[in-house]
Amino acid sequence: MEQTKIQNNNSGFGVAPVYFTAISTILGAVLFLRFGYAVGTLGFWGTIGIILLGHLITIPTALAISEIATNTRVEGGGEYFIISRSFGLKIGSTIGITLYFSQAISVAFYTIAFTEAFTPLFDWFTNQFGFVLPRQAVSVPTLLILGVLILGKGADSGIKMLYAVNIILFLALLLFFAGNPIEPGGDLTRIPGNNFGFLNKEKFFIVFAICFPAFTGMTAGVGLSGDLKNPGKSIPLGTMGGTITGLLVYILVVWKLSVSASQADLLEDQLIMSRIAVYGVIVIPLGLAACTSSSALGSILVAPRTLQALANDGSFPFARINNFLAKGKGKTNEPYNATLVSFFVAFFFVLSGSIDTVAEIISMFFLITYGTLCLISFLNHFGSPPSYRPRFKSKWYFSLGGFILSVWVMFMINPLYTVLAYAVLVIIYLIIEHYNKEEKGLVDIFEGSLFQLNRRLRVFMQKHQSILENEEWRPSAICISPNSFERDKVIELMKWISHQHGFGTYFHFIEGYYSKQTHKESREVLRLLIENQKEHGGALYIDTMISPSYTSAIAQVIQTPSISGMENNMVVFEFDKNHPDELERILDNINLARAGNFDICIFAGSTYPIRNKNGIHVWIRETDEKNTNLMILLGYIIMAHPDWHKSQIKIFITSTRGRKEAVKEGLQERIAKGRLPITLANIEIVMLSEGQTVSSAVVAHSKYAGLTLIGFREEIIKHDAMSFFTDFNEIGDILFVNAAQSKEIN
Repeated sequence: MEQTKIQNNNSGFGVAPVYFTAISTILGAVLFLRFGYAVGTLGFWGTIGIILLGHLITIPTALAISEIATNTRVEGGGEYFIISRSFGLKIGSTIGITLYFSQAISVAFYTIAFTEAFTPLFDWFTNQFGFVLPRQAVSVPTLLILGVLILGKGADSGIKMLYAVNIILFLALLLFFAGNPIEPGGDLTRIPGNNFGFLNKEKFFIVFAICFPAFTGMTAGVGLSGDLKNPGKSIPLGTMGGTITGLLVYILVVWKLSVSASQADLLEDQLIMSRIAVYGVIVIPLGLAACTSSSALGSILVAPRTLQALANDGSFPFARINNFLAKGKGKTNEPYNATLVSFFVAFFFVLSGSIDTVAEIISMFFLITYGTLCLISFLNHFGSPPSYRPRFKSKWYFSLGGFILSVWVMFMINPLYTVLAYAVLVIIYLIIEHYNKEEKGLVDIFEGSLFQLNRRLRVFMQKHQSILENEEWRPSAICISPNSFERDKVIELMKWISHQHGFGTYFHFIEGYYSKQTHKESREVLRLLIENQKEHGGALYIDTMISPSYTSAIAQVIQTPSISGMENNMVVFEFDKNHPDELERILDNINLARAGNFDICIFAGSTYPIRNKNGIHVWIRETDEKNTNLMILLGYIIMAHPDWHKSQIKIFITSTRGRKEAVKEGLQERIAKGRLPITLANIEIVMLSEGQTVSSAVVAHSKYAGLTLIGFREEIIKHDAMSFFTDFNEIGDILFVNAAQSKEIN
C-alpha cells in the first residue's frame, strides 16, 4: 500500500459546523419516535439509566477524540484519520471501512425515518384511495434531492442547510417543553405523571438497543475534520458541546414525557410529543423532518470524506479504485466520487424499505469505533510515548471504562451481531494485511504498552527478588559462542530450555574491541540470527557480545541482567567433540562463572543428527547427590518442547556396592514426590562390573540417545578434566551438568 498524504481542504469551518452536525444527529429520529416508548416501558428512572449508560460510552469517546485531535494534526477523514494515525493504516483501514458503511447506511436510516414525518399524508392517502402508499414514494425523492444538493453545491450548501434545520429542531423542542399535559378525558388509566420509577427491568437492554442510535451522532462532526480551519480547537469544543447539550436535552425530554402523558399513551402513540407540544400537530412532524433530514445531511457530509481518506491512503487493493474514490472537485477537493458512491449505498438500503435489522448492525460498528477510540486513548496513556503530548487531556480510566462498556453493551444488545461484527473486522484486516505487509499492524499497536508493562514487571521482580529466590527453581540460562553459524545445536538446546518452564539468552561472541566496525558487524549478525529464529520459532532471546577475549566476554555475560526480570542462574558452555581444543578455554573460565554461584552446563556437540525420538538419557552416579535433581529437572524441562513430544526420559543409576534396591527406592520416592512423568519402567540400575568404567556403560546404553545428561563434580575440573569430558566421543550429544547447590523437586 503506498501511503499518500491526505490533503487538508482547509475551507475555513470553525466550531459551529462540528457542534451543529453533532447535535442534529444526536437529537434525531429516536428522540421523537422512540423516547415515548422508552418512558412508557421502563419509566422515568429506567430511561434515565439508558441515557446515562449511553453517555458512559459516548462521553469517554468524546474525551478520547478531543485528546487525540489535540495531539496530532487532524486532516480529512475524521475518526478514520485519528484511528489510522494512532493505530497504523492496517487497523485504521479496517475500522475505517466498517465505519464508512455505518455512516453511509445511516443516510438511508435517517431518510427512511424522515418519511415518518409524513404519516398524516400516508394515512390520508390510504383513506382517500384505498391502498397503502409505499414509504419509498417520499424517501427516494428525498434522497435524490439531497444527493443533487450535495453533489452540485458541496459542503458549503450542506452547512447552510444544517443551520436552517437546527433552528427548526430547537423551535420544535421549545414548543414541546411549553406544552401542557394530555388530558385523561375521564379515563383514570390515562392520568399523566404515573411514570416515575424503574419499570420492566428485564426489558432494559431491549429498549437500550432501540434507543442507542440516538447517541451515535456524537462523533458526526469529527468527519468534517478536513474542512476545518483549526481541527485541534473545533473538534474538542464542538464534540463535547454537542454531547453535553444532547445529554441535557434527553433528560429534560424524558422528564417532560413522564409528567405529561400516561403510560398507555406513551406506548400507543409513537408521535406522542405532537399531543403535548404547542401546535404539536404541525411543529413535531416538522421537527422530526428537520432532525432526520439534518441527520441524513450530517451523515452524507461525513461518509464520503471517510471514504476519500481511505482511498488517499491506498486502503483498497486496486489502484484504480483508490484513484477514483480519492478524486475531488474544486479548490477544496470536495469528495465528489466518494459522495456518488455513498449515495448508491444509501439508495440500495432505502429501496429495501425497512432498516430495523440493519440499524442494529450500524450500532455494532459504531460501538466498535467508539471502543477503538477509547482503547487508543488508554494505550497512549499507559504506553506514555514521548510523542503523545495532547493539549486537551482526559484520564486513562475514563478511556478504559469506555472501551470495556462498549464491548459489554455490544454483547448485551446482540451476542450474534457482536461476533459477526468482529468476524467481519478480522476478515477485512487479513485482506488488508495481505496486501500491506510493511505497514504498521497489530504488533506495533501495543508496543508502547508492552514496553511499560515489561518495565514495571522487571522493576517489581527486582524489588521482590528475595521472595522469588525462595520459590521453586527454574532455569534462566545464558550461553555465549562464536560458532552460531557453523553449528546450531547449542541454540536448539537453549530453545528447549527456554520453551515453557525457563528462560534463555544466547550471545553470539565477536572477538575484538568495540568500534564502529564491530558494532556494525554485530548488528548484521543479530539481524540474521533473529531472522533465523522467526523461521524456526522459539522463545529464546538473542543478542551479541563484543569483547577482546573469551574470558572478558564471559565476565561481561554473567553480569548482564536477564530481560526476564529474574536473575540468571545457569551458564551453558559448548564445544565440538571433533575440536577438543575448544574445551580448554571453557575449563579455564569455569571458575569465573562459578564465582557467581551459577549452575554450569557444558554441551558437547557431536556430528550425529539430533535423534529426538530416542529420548533423553540421564546418568546418575552415587557421587552425583548435588547434581541429581538438577539433571532430572532439566530432562523434564527439555522434554516439554514439541521437538521431544514423542520421546521419554530414561534414568540410569550406576552402582558398584550391591545397593541396587535401596538406590532405586530412593529415586522412585524422589520422582513420586516431585510428580515427574517418569515411569518405573524407565529407571534402570546399571551394576558396574569390576574394572568397568562409567563411560563404557554410557556408550553401551546411550549410544543412540537423543541427548545424554551426565553430572560432574568440581574435583574433576582440578584433576584431568580433559580426559573426563572427551571420554564419551562414541555417543551423540552430551550435556555435562554441575549444580552450584542441590535443587529441590517440589
